[in-house]
Amino acid sequence: MAPQRFHEQFDQIQRSMPDVPLAMGPDDSAEFMYEKGVVLVRDGEEAQVVEDTVRAHFTAAPDLDQEQIRRAGPRSNRSGITRIRVGDPGEGGRDADRAVAHALRSVREHESRAGHRMAARNHVVHIAVNACPGDEPVPAPLSEPPNPAAADTPHDPDTAVGVLVVDTGLMHDYRACGLLAHTDGDAQVQECDDGGILRQYVGHGTFIAGLVAAVAPNTDITVRGSLNDAGAILESEFGEKLFEAVDAGGWPDVLSLSAGTSNGRTDGLLGVENFMRELREQRTLLVAAAGNNAGAAPFWPAAYADLPGWEDSVLSVGALRSDGEFGACFTNHGPWVKVYAPGERLTSALTGFDSPVPYVYQHSTYDACRYGFSYGCTCQHPRHSGMLSDEGNAAKPDQVMFEGFAQWSGTSFATPVTAGLVAAHMTAHKETDPRAARRQLLAANAEFAEVRGARVAALRPPTWRPVPVVRLGPGL
Repeated sequence: MAPQRFHEQFDQIQRSMPDVPLAMGPDDSAEFMYEKGVVLVRDGEEAQVVEDTVRAHFTAAPDLDQEQIRRAGPRSNRSGITRIRVGDPGEGGRDADRAVAHALRSVREHESRAGHRMAARNHVVHIAVNACPGDEPVPAPLSEPPNPAAADTPHDPDTAVGVLVVDTGLMHDYRACGLLAHTDGDAQVQECDDGGILRQYVGHGTFIAGLVAAVAPNTDITVRGSLNDAGAILESEFGEKLFEAVDAGGWPDVLSLSAGTSNGRTDGLLGVENFMRELREQRTLLVAAAGNNAGAAPFWPAAYADLPGWEDSVLSVGALRSDGEFGACFTNHGPWVKVYAPGERLTSALTGFDSPVPYVYQHSTYDACRYGFSYGCTCQHPRHSGMLSDEGNAAKPDQVMFEGFAQWSGTSFATPVTAGLVAAHMTAHKETDPRAARRQLLAANAEFAEVRGARVAALRPPTWRPVPVVRLGPGL
């Protein structure tokens, strides 16, 4: 039986949030995850309108329990949202969360009059390799340089560009990697399980910091462990975490974010609305991952890059395959993705610099690309059997040892490559405005790639080394 990575990861994330019952949506298409029995609303008058409307709707429907409708979160917070309980999250079966759908439908008339959305699901925001994984990390020898290799640019504390990475935290031995000499931040929580096996995705933030540092050595990188809980967080908490991250050290020059979610809509996430408005008024450039669902549905907050008012403050990044000529099989795509960068089989710092650390694969590879591509993509190799895919089967999951560097794929990693290129441009051109650097970088760029038949802007670092693809059949 072929692996079902989204479902495998859904179970993994649900285990990491035992007190938050989750559902997949929309319907059974497994495009996103959200909290059962809860809708998000704006604080203030709109919250009361939604609450009253939903209660009246449920009262008129004898099979719905209007007694369940109540505030389930603070009435005031910086994100400007609150959770309203509209159903029993303990219900099971396919209709377990039909109350959320009923609640969202009940306010449509009010939304039509208001001209904007008033209620939404409470989505799970996740790092862009877990709920939509490109692959899992593969050990890389310390004898080989990272890819991209470290650029030959000195670090100058007076001109260093500030880069904030909101992700998982830093591994305990990250300072043993010379790339990360000018990196600081939060420690990764619980790197290994009780058996000493590296937990899934714990090195994500460290890997990202290594990519930024390699492409742009003249940076001061701060990594915040806002997504330490299996790389996932509820939308209702995500906006607060973003505010906390920028409050801790001030708004940075560049904010690298390799997390998000689709939501089946084209108007953003209610939970980050206030943060995105404040971002627009700052000078910070948000560089955000487009996601790994291999689809065209907007992935937020990256897709803000295509909304009026945020064109200058958000840069959405898709992933090129290992040769840099075409899009990676897993990358999201569409007009809302503004640039693509290498994102398949990159090499950066992970862990094991002090002593080797074992890792057991969670997902099995596929017999063929799950998205229909015929090159040797990360769906297929390197081959391994995973614990989640083969649970209950005779196959034994594969185990490897990390000794410092790793090879990894995803729009998660094309994103810090692009953030690094913006920072490197700032240093090279003595540009102090990251948004101006973004405009200049893209305007001067003459490189392109092909993604799903479209010619797209492509940024390739000078120190990046293409990895030839293996052709498995006709076509691409």
